[in-house]
Amino acid sequence: MKQPRSPVDGENGNTSADPYELTLAEAAKQLQTVTNEGVSVAPLLDGVKRHSVTTHVDERGFLVEAFDPRWDWVDEPMVFAYVTTVRPGYAKGWGLHKNHSDRYFLLFGHLELVFYDVRPESTTYGQISITSLSEYERGHVTIPPLVWHALRNVGNTDVVVINFPTIPYDHADPDKYGLPLDNDVIPYSFAGTPGW
Repeated sequence: MKQPRSPVDGENGNTSADPYELTLAEAAKQLQTVTNEGVSVAPLLDGVKRHSVTTHVDERGFLVEAFDPRWDWVDEPMVFAYVTTVRPGYAKGWGLHKNHSDRYFLLFGHLELVFYDVRPESTTYGQISITSLSEYERGHVTIPPLVWHALRNVGNTDVVVINFPTIPYDHADPDKYGLPLDNDVIPYSFAGTPGW
């Protein structure tokens, strides 16, 4: 069995420092990611809203409520809904809407949402924000107009999302603008993740 090498000092072969000091000198201390209650401390962009829901599980399966007007999650009425999926290892985006909000509800999978704020009047103008949804923490995310967004599947099964946009899709004149996942105008890299 090969023995681990000790750090050496110069040509005389003396041990220069203990591994504790060497490794900690190169290490970065991790920052807080959640509160004591398990709530993410990552800031969301101005106007991006998140609402968590409870998944009820028993021996027969699960039940999760997808919408209840008493939650005050939405300010505008429900007018349209569709389901989209993202395969494992793929991403969809970047997309932007000028006239409507997207309202996502994760049903299955593990989804990372990346946002970029291009609203000049916003308090988070020019900022990137990232949040996740999964079967362990289902919920809703509201994405206002003029916020670029992309969805990346970071799990091992298909992501299934229901979207409740604030206006119905206009097939003749879609309120949708797109950019490639990796581009020169949004300061974020998907590092070669396939998709568009």
